[in-house]
Amino acid sequence: MQRFIISLICCLLPAFTLAATPEIRDSAPDSHIVVKGDTLWDISAKFFKDPWKWPQIWGMNKDTIKDPHWIYPGDVIILDRAAGTLRIGGGEKAGSPSTASSGNVVKLSPRLRAQDSEHNAIPSIPFKDIAPFLSNVRVIEKNELAGAPALVGTNEQRVLMGMGDIAYARGMSEVKGSQWQIYRPGKELLDPDSKEVLGYEATYLGEAEVEKFADLSTIKITKSVQEINKGDRLIPASGEIASNYVPHTPEGKLSARVISIYGGVSQAGQNAIITLNKGSRDGMENGHVLALYRKGEKVKENGKDLSLPDMRYGLLFVFRTFDKAAYALVMQTRLPVELLDSALTP
Repeated sequence: MQRFIISLICCLLPAFTLAATPEIRDSAPDSHIVVKGDTLWDISAKFFKDPWKWPQIWGMNKDTIKDPHWIYPGDVIILDRAAGTLRIGGGEKAGSPSTASSGNVVKLSPRLRAQDSEHNAIPSIPFKDIAPFLSNVRVIEKNELAGAPALVGTNEQRVLMGMGDIAYARGMSEVKGSQWQIYRPGKELLDPDSKEVLGYEATYLGEAEVEKFADLSTIKITKSVQEINKGDRLIPASGEIASNYVPHTPEGKLSARVISIYGGVSQAGQNAIITLNKGSRDGMENGHVLALYRKGEKVKENGKDLSLPDMRYGLLFVFRTFDKAAYALVMQTRLPVELLDSALTP
């Protein structure tokens, strides 16, 4: 019944008009059976050259349906070539009764039915590539960690701490719960154009659980991904962050620059995580798809310098947005992504 209602809503929603109709691939199949491991982006790319033109491809209004928990393994995706859209079609879904007919008699063979849930729905993009960044990586203001609770040490007066150690922290608040994350200030994020400090990339160190609240609270370090030191700061553990977004292009012209590549490297390939110098204050949203551009090279012609046009070479998917910066996943690229490359509205 839930699937029927959602499908009905999709049919009744007004089409979201874009300037250009998504182009169907020459090799596009008539249908596709969804399997575990598929993503909505991958499925769209099987049929269309522009998988980011999401509302048209699925015949839905992106402002109405923000979280697409509605496609599951076993669903049959059908290409409507006339309308240039995809839809969930008929076909036998795993767990449904099988049928057999003989003359006018239809025989039903009972089979185990599996009820769909949001946990079984296929994601927009590969969740494994962005999962650590949904709750662990943060862009913070300059003094944001300065007032956060701090580790003051252990009974053994050891300098370094790790998983399983008992430690003490000052400034813990019981109203914020017993689960905390441990950070220290990281590198500065600088806007390459305005030179504004956009924030600092907080370095995630691990997790801690409060065993007793007091002026000096007793905590147990439950996870450690780096060495933890006296003076490191604690932030309440993040709640569940949405991990499934409808990809869509910005409604207006959006221009950003690549200011950091995760891992401290100067180049990145497909599925890498990069940081952009634009955030929610600039109109950046989770789910935005941006095109990657490399500045055109300078060449000599008749003794004069000539600038070649900027070259488009890939696509980014924005999945976590802060006030002044955002994280994005490199979805497609035919060149290494480099620092200071541009990310623009496709």
